[in-house]
Parts: sequence; C-alpha cells; structure tokens
Amino acid sequence: MSAPAFITRWQTATGSELANAQLFVTELCELLALPRPNPATGRAEDDAYVFERRAQHQHGDGSENERRIDCYKRGAFILEAKKIRHGSHTKGFDDARLRAHAQAQQYARDIPAAEGRPPFLIVVDVGRFIELYSEFSLSGASYTPFPDPRSHRITLEDLAKPEMQARLKALWLDPLSLNPARQSAKVTREVATALAKVAKSLEADGHAPQAVAEFLTRCLFTCFAEDVRLLPERSFTELLASLVKAPQQFVPLVGELWTSMDKGAFSVAIRADVLRFNGKLFKNPTVLPLTAAQIGLLHDAARQNWSQVEPAIIGTLLERALSPTERHALGAHYTPRAYVERLVLPTVIEPLREDWANAQAAALILMNEGKRAAALKELQGFHHALCSVRVLDPACGSGNFLYVTLEHLKRLEGEVLNQIAELSDGQQKLEAEGLTVDPHQFLGLELNPRAAA
Repeated sequence: MSAPAFITRWQTATGSELANAQLFVTELCELLALPRPNPATGRAEDDAYVFERRAQHQHGDGSENERRIDCYKRGAFILEAKKIRHGSHTKGFDDARLRAHAQAQQYARDIPAAEGRPPFLIVVDVGRFIELYSEFSLSGASYTPFPDPRSHRITLEDLAKPEMQARLKALWLDPLSLNPARQSAKVTREVATALAKVAKSLEADGHAPQAVAEFLTRCLFTCFAEDVRLLPERSFTELLASLVKAPQQFVPLVGELWTSMDKGAFSVAIRADVLRFNGKLFKNPTVLPLTAAQIGLLHDAARQNWSQVEPAIIGTLLERALSPTERHALGAHYTPRAYVERLVLPTVIEPLREDWANAQAAALILMNEGKRAAALKELQGFHHALCSVRVLDPACGSGNFLYVTLEHLKRLEGEVLNQIAELSDGQQKLEAEGLTVDPHQFLGLELNPRAAA
C-alpha cells in the first residue's frame, strides 16, 4: 500500500475498537516494510514482539494483577492505543492521550527487569496521530517527548514524508540509533581529536599547558556562540578559513574579535557588531600564534555541526590543563553525560515530573467540571514553581551538571508551555514570555578560577 492510500484509508477510522488499533499497526508495518508482530504464546519469555503482551503489575500491598500491552517489541517500544470514550476529549485537554501515556509508562516498569526497559513509548490515536516518547537510560524513568515537545507528534499526513518513515523504521529496527547522545558523542570526539592535535603541537612549541587550554577554551566558546547565532552565522569559521592563507594575521584579528566580545563593540575582524560576553573568559584574551596547518585544524573543528557537540567538552579541556595532583584536589573531572544524568534525573528531574503529572491530573479534573480558568491556573502555578527552582552544585568544575540540569528543565518547560497554550488557545503565550527557566536558577561554587570562568 502506498502512503497516500494508507492515509486515505485511515482518515475516517477511530481508535475505539481494539481490532482497529491492531489492524492500523499491522498495515503501518506493511507500509514501512517492517516485520509484523508475531502470534502471542502467552509465555512472557517468548513473546518478544506481539499484540496483547501480558505483564504482571505489582501493587504496593504485595498483590499483583495481569495487564495487557497493546503492542510490545522487546528492546524497542511499548505501544498503547488511545481508547476513545464519550466525553473523554475535553477541548484543550486530551484525557485519553494522557491516560495512554501514563499507562504505557507504567507498563514499562511492569516489564521484568531482566528483559530491559524499552527506549520508546508510542501512543497511537488511530487515524489521527502517533506520539513518540523516549528514555535512553533504559531505567524506566520518565519518558519524554522525542525528539522534543514541538515535534514528537507524527500526524497521519506526516506518514507520507520520507524522514518520518525513516524515523519509525529506525525505532522498530535499531531504536538506540535514534539516541542523540550517540551522534553528539561522535561529533564531539571528532572536534576533540582536532583540538588535541592543536594542543599537542602548541605544547611542543613550548607553550604552557594552562595557556593552551585557556586559548582553546576561548576558541571552543566562540564556535558555540557562532552556532547559536550569538555571533553572525559562519563569521568565525570564515575568518579562520581566510587566516589559513595569512597566518601572520591570526593573532591581531582573533585578538580584536575577542576584545570586542568582551566589551560588546563593532568587530573589524568579522565586520559586524558583537554582543558583550560578560564572563571573564575574554577579559585577557591572549591569542597564541598558529601556523597555517594549526589554523587548518582549528578550521576543521569550527566547520563541524556544533549543535551536536556536547558543551561538556570544555570540561575535557580544563582537565587536560591540570596536573594529576591538582585534578585530584579540585575534583575537576570531565563527567560523561550518562554519569551526570544518573545523578541529575532522580534528584532534580523525576520529582519535578511527578509534580507535573499531579498538576496535569488536577487540571484535568477541573476541566471535566467545566472550570477552564481554574485548570489553567493550576498549570500556570506549576510553571511558576518550575521557574523558581534553584539548583546548587557546590563543586561545579566547569558546570557540566548544571548545564545538563538546565537542559532537562527547559525540555520540561517546553511540555508545560505547550499544554498551557493548548488549554488557552495560545492566549497565554505572551504572558508567559516574561517568565521562563533561565541560567539564574543554577548556581555553582568552585575554587578554581579558570573553571569558574
């Protein structure tokens, strides 16, 4: 079946019948040339890819009861189809979708630990959309919208798009390939390799490791600033490209750019007004002289997709510059994201997500009672609380833990603002713009002045 034929066939369907949901999944597999679910045996160890997979739910009092997962693929996903009931869809608040998501998340915890938690939850509203949620630590913790709260919903019409078909095929066949950390780790390694070559050659030229690390950290920061448009697009990358042919101009031109970044001024080097960067990173912007080959390596790093580079790479460079004894005393150690999340998720994010689930449940009750304004106030109250959370890292190094925590809070805020906008038909967006999760909520103490900068 072609994608247009599939879309036309399912546009008038409803998810109220279990048979419809199973047929929809079967035909979706055929559309994407994927294997269909196998016949269920009723034996959990054998039912790795089936409809109606059995799972035992343990209650707090020690009792248990059997539940059935709409569709399950071991190591890949739990799929739950919405069950439409009369009156379950309240304008701006989809009761059935929220229940399906919560139920799928509970099923993930009901799967025996020996099988491993699946990285994805799929919520299907037959004939309307497919929503994706991911949890790549495989701990069964909170599943969050994938790839983000803006684009986790694939509409029926979206199934005609090759990129959406590719996303679903990967989810079925190699779900961990969709983990953005894998791609970022690859790009980060490539950047780090280029920078390590520059560092090694500069140290061979007689420059002190600390001076090299500080210089390369400024280069790194400038690449990030360019990527997020705090500097004009490709301005630093093109400056480096021009300097490969004129290495003698490297020190004065890069020095002029960094001095302009420290003050906030017009930069002659890139011929543009530059914002003021108010940390201490550019206060004394020493530029080390580079050869054409060294500038070429720096240019190779700058040309990478910096949206895929982990900001924690700055911590790696910091670690390089410290001797083993200093590193032991200061605790300035590059901590990979997975290790960071092992602490950040249970201590900060999971409790907040529980509060968010409670706020959604309270708002849903109010909506069902016809109290839209009160429901909206409930969600806004949670958003206000989220913007009031303060996080302190008392030995922050270069801030890896704080950065990752901020990113997770911004993702949660995206979900909250989407729900508020849905409930208020977008009316609350302007009011919310003045209140947002921002870096002022994240505080760190650090003895090492270079790490703090």
